[in-house]
Amino acid sequence: MELQKGEIVEAQFLSRPNRFLGIVGLKGNEFQAFIPNPGRMEELMIKGKTVYLRYLPSPKRKTDYDLIVVKHRGILVSIDSRLPNQFVGHLLEQEELPSFSQYCEVKSEPSMFGGRFDFRLYGGSIDSIIEVKSCTLVNSGVASFPDAPTKRGARHMMHLVEVLHEGIADRACVIFVIQRPDATVFTPNDRTDPKFGKALRDAHEEGVEIMVLLTKLENWKLELLKELEYNL
Repeated sequence: MELQKGEIVEAQFLSRPNRFLGIVGLKGNEFQAFIPNPGRMEELMIKGKTVYLRYLPSPKRKTDYDLIVVKHRGILVSIDSRLPNQFVGHLLEQEELPSFSQYCEVKSEPSMFGGRFDFRLYGGSIDSIIEVKSCTLVNSGVASFPDAPTKRGARHMMHLVEVLHEGIADRACVIFVIQRPDATVFTPNDRTDPKFGKALRDAHEEGVEIMVLLTKLENWKLELLKELEYNL
């Protein structure tokens, strides 16, 4: 899955005035860059780190750059939280996820419970609801989500349970996309958000499936490496 269009340029990270705004050094000057990720990313957003920007000038934008990749300990970490949804959508359309290859139609952002899920799959008598989460936090090989408290994330888990209880779909699944290649296992980040961890475990006990996809950036494309084990 290729990163969105736009020239990719290398820069140095300087600061993060707020969640969605970064200051970067580029060609001897300082520029503002949009950070498409509300997470803390404290281990990545460090002054002096090499980052990669997508150049997308437009009169409709406040900045000309998106900060989309951080070089961390020799690896490239994709931090664009919008990309995993597109990535999973591509995998579903291309039938590259065997667990979901039997469905004949993929619908994006179905409305439900006053909000939206990421995908609804139709397969004759069997439907499935999928919610996708982006993960960039890895410590000593352990990938964790979330890296900041997320009431919305816990609510999504409860709604996936309701999907099953109310017979809206036969299957419900949350897919965590690890946007870096150095993880060996996934676990909920109970230290940062114990409520999400509990909601995920409760949902799993009620029949919600969990899938973890390990990826890497290669030639500015997000590529699937394998499904990863998880430990709840």
